[in-house]
Amino acid sequence: MDRVSVHAGAPRPGVRPGSGPGGSRAGVRSTARITARADGRGGTALPVLASEGSFALRRIRAAGAEARVVLVGAMSGPLGGDHVTVEARADEGAHLRLGSVAATLALPGQVKEEARYDVRLTVADGGRLDWLPEQLISVADSDLRVTTRVDLAPGARLVLREEQVLGRTGERPGRLTSRLTLHHAGRPLLDQELACGPGAPGGWDGPAVLAGYRALGQLVVVRPEFADAPPSATVLDADGTAVLSPLPGPAVLVTAVAPDALRLRRALDAALGRLL
Repeated sequence: MDRVSVHAGAPRPGVRPGSGPGGSRAGVRSTARITARADGRGGTALPVLASEGSFALRRIRAAGAEARVVLVGAMSGPLGGDHVTVEARADEGAHLRLGSVAATLALPGQVKEEARYDVRLTVADGGRLDWLPEQLISVADSDLRVTTRVDLAPGARLVLREEQVLGRTGERPGRLTSRLTLHHAGRPLLDQELACGPGAPGGWDGPAVLAGYRALGQLVVVRPEFADAPPSATVLDADGTAVLSPLPGPAVLVTAVAPDALRLRRALDAALGRLL
């Protein structure tokens, strides 16, 4: 099932009527929901595949037990005042790979409000979820808060990649705040937040954080096997810009910075190949 919901009478999908002159744009409310379940034949079914507003969901060809879904942007943004949400769940025995077809641009809007992008991922025992979107680009004068929460059962598997680029080529960045929280078997495993750009706490661009780099990313891999044999903490490249750290549980975290999105992706892909 692939459904795009449009509410009758709305000025455009997911848009609140404006309060300014002529009904100015007051922010889009968009939600995408995906549920993956084992189909009983060695594959993965998608009983819930629903989207509205600025999102469209498309299932693409995959092999074996894996189901693949991509987010397609139906509008520009997120813009100021927007609130977009992605909710994905992998049930027992299901394997869901969720990505996007293009980079997401955080853009300034007519409404001088913070935009929000919430991601909620849930994985049951014996399930696996891969969250592998394309880069998020913070455009000058934008203001975006990204919140990612992951809830994992004891036997769940996860691959999560986040990549953020501060400004387009030759452009200063907007304000970007990103928080990632990970819970495993009901217990907190990781909770971290980073703010960058104008108005962020001092030092975000200094040697202790980004050191002048404009692309940053992280990779989280959760596998039950890591509980007994976790990878060792290590620096993954000669420049010291990618580091692997075991978490207190069956998980590892890779953090990386790079001059651009291409070199960031190469560093995270190399780390993922090493872990899997």
